[in-house]
Amino acid sequence: MAGKETQFSEGGRSKNITNGAGPSQGQWGRAWKVDWFSLASVIFLLLFAPFIVYYFIMSCDQFNCSLTNPAIDLFTGKVTLLDIWNKTPSLTWKAATIYTTWIILFMLPDICCKYLPYYRGGLQEGAVTPSGLVLKYEINGLQAWLITHALWFANAYVFHWFSPTIIFDNWIPLLWCTNILGYAVSLFVLIKAYLFPTNANDCKFTGNFFYDFMMGIEFNPRLGKWFDFKLFFNGRPGIVAWTLINLSYAAKQQELYGQVTNSMILVNVLQAIYVLDFFWNEAWYLKTIDICHDHFGWYLGWGDCVWLPYLYTLQGLYLVYHPVQLPTGNAVLLLLMGLVGYYIFRMTNHQKDLFRRTDGNCKIWGKKPKYIECSYMSADGTKHYTKLLTSGFWGVARHFNYTGDLIGSLVYCLTCGFDHILPYFYIIYMTILLVHRCVRDEDRCCSKYGKNWKLYTDTVPYRLFPGVF
Repeated sequence: MAGKETQFSEGGRSKNITNGAGPSQGQWGRAWKVDWFSLASVIFLLLFAPFIVYYFIMSCDQFNCSLTNPAIDLFTGKVTLLDIWNKTPSLTWKAATIYTTWIILFMLPDICCKYLPYYRGGLQEGAVTPSGLVLKYEINGLQAWLITHALWFANAYVFHWFSPTIIFDNWIPLLWCTNILGYAVSLFVLIKAYLFPTNANDCKFTGNFFYDFMMGIEFNPRLGKWFDFKLFFNGRPGIVAWTLINLSYAAKQQELYGQVTNSMILVNVLQAIYVLDFFWNEAWYLKTIDICHDHFGWYLGWGDCVWLPYLYTLQGLYLVYHPVQLPTGNAVLLLLMGLVGYYIFRMTNHQKDLFRRTDGNCKIWGKKPKYIECSYMSADGTKHYTKLLTSGFWGVARHFNYTGDLIGSLVYCLTCGFDHILPYFYIIYMTILLVHRCVRDEDRCCSKYGKNWKLYTDTVPYRLFPGVF
């Protein structure tokens, strides 16, 4: 769904032989037309994704994190749907106040960043949009994360304005708040695309309401000069909350059991490394598929508000209900596995970024990089050239950054032991997501580069795991 979208938008350094031309009109963003399979997939996700989130959270709240017991009890008549719904906490004013305050704390600095010097992280240019527009972004995510967490720890240890368990204690009421915002912003950008788009030439209409609502019409919807919907929802309230949610889970574990287990510490540390990496390299994120190819609709709007904070944090939630104290050797092994996964993820992306920035005039693994020269034509007839890197980790597999990501994702789950399947949803989901992302990106590249892409795949034959896939 949202987040964890870390593949570069093209295989390497790209340039064109005339000025001002953007990507090919047929090779950017989502589809112009909707086939029956895509429409069926869209309707399925619109119907069932919110239910999946509710089912997971309800299973923890009422069935001790068992995914099978709710279904079994419903089938055998022990409970009814009405029984489950009546036991589900409803929306509260407290949760609404917490969530509204949270969103405003992030929106105001982004809108008024030019007046807040401490909140400015540097102006960066994004990739060229299909209409030839180059948007500027204020990169201040790291400051947002640091300030937010500094305030969190100041409250926990000095001021005591609220309990550190506040997120866990209001977790289901907050679920309704996140859904309200997710649907509201998705409807708003849909209407905005018709009435006052940021750039009409960067819109795609299919005429099908469900597809346009989910996949988005506008490429980069904005309010004013600085408030960018895509960067804000992908990179502010949801992903900053990820680490705060984990901290709240740890505080709840301390409150309930008098200690924080080493498995909870591992989840907090390893996921915090991933989140901090995102913000430390936020300028690099502007070159990823999220920003360069995805439109902004329900898929990103609702996904960033609901799917990311609720399903990416399942390991910490599970450990509140089922605290796991790992043997020291197992904990050290999992820590090392997580760090190896992160190293592969980071260095693979670093090699591609270095190759792009230097136009191949660099060294990878101590040697001059190898690459394949490619060319393609844009819709206006401009011929573009690009280089596909085949050195370093990019010579091991075509998406080896995803391999590192999957190793880290597996480690998060392994910290929880093997008593329940619920914490393993994450690795199952990430595997499906990243394999699909591989196939989707390579279909686009095959269409774009033609025979040169075949040469590239012959040179680097595996997608994720050498000798396997």
